[in-house]
Amino acid sequence: MERRTIGAAALAVGAVGLGCMPMSWAYSGSRQRGDESVRAVHRALDLGSTLLDTADMYGPFTNELLLGRVLKERRQDAFVSTKVGLLVGEQHIVANGRPGYVRRACDASLRRLQTDVIDLYQLHREDPEVPVEETWGAMAELVQAGKVRSLGLCAMGARGGRRSGTHLYDGTIRQLRRIQQVFPVSAVEAELSVWSPEALETLVPWCAERGIGFLAAMPLGNGFLTGTLTPGEGFEPDDVRARHPRFTAEMMAANQPIVSGLRRIAARHGEGVTPAQVALAWVLAQGRHVVPVPGTKQERWTTENARAAALRLTAQDLTEVGALPPAQGSWD
Repeated sequence: MERRTIGAAALAVGAVGLGCMPMSWAYSGSRQRGDESVRAVHRALDLGSTLLDTADMYGPFTNELLLGRVLKERRQDAFVSTKVGLLVGEQHIVANGRPGYVRRACDASLRRLQTDVIDLYQLHREDPEVPVEETWGAMAELVQAGKVRSLGLCAMGARGGRRSGTHLYDGTIRQLRRIQQVFPVSAVEAELSVWSPEALETLVPWCAERGIGFLAAMPLGNGFLTGTLTPGEGFEPDDVRARHPRFTAEMMAANQPIVSGLRRIAARHGEGVTPAQVALAWVLAQGRHVVPVPGTKQERWTTENARAAALRLTAQDLTEVGALPPAQGSWD
């Protein structure tokens, strides 16, 4: 697989990563099977999808434990990205960016992952009660201690409302400027897909200008862009899509033209090319510093996603994707 670099340290990863969250968090709990997920991770590494993206809060903790089963055997094949800064309670999630907690959390993640070093350690969310510079400084100390190789910022859920004259990620960029003064940012993770392209306005170019890697989360639109979901089929209560404004039966039907457009482009590239692969190839085309991180828990989809790295979209393809209707949601 093509290799791409993350950050000033030029850390090399496969062009398509693997989001591990669905294996133990947020998606269809009844379909989560540890052995099947372990096979999916092995398959990803076999195909060159070396970036494995997890977090201590997924499960909580069980996602890192699952990856540890693979890393115990294949640490040299993987680029491990995990996150810190969020605590999961019974019915809530709270931020914790206190330096002492960051240090303890890192040690716990290392134990669960069965490794001596984390390749990319991301701040999952800023703690409003702790200056972000203090949190970032504690993370920088982990690099100096040899426990972490590089640092990143996760901007998921941090977009905020759009006001006149502002862009969706202006707050994120202000935060990035602050922490850059403390220690270099190697990567930023935020949502980017055919139906959620907002990061292209400012955040993706900002990262490109500074040699910062961009990890594209949810590049398949929570599965919608694969064309495998049926409107009205419903989701399990613990599935995040059960409460998502784009996944009501009405909105899924209204957004089908997006999938139809991806399917038309896929058909031009030959038998076996899928809408999901077109969606991933579009993300890859947004810059050499961009690495899509599609989430899955099945070996079958891991294989399909990894093979998207070899798909090259034409100028006509990219124009057609750009002309697709914007996604609709029940809250719009």
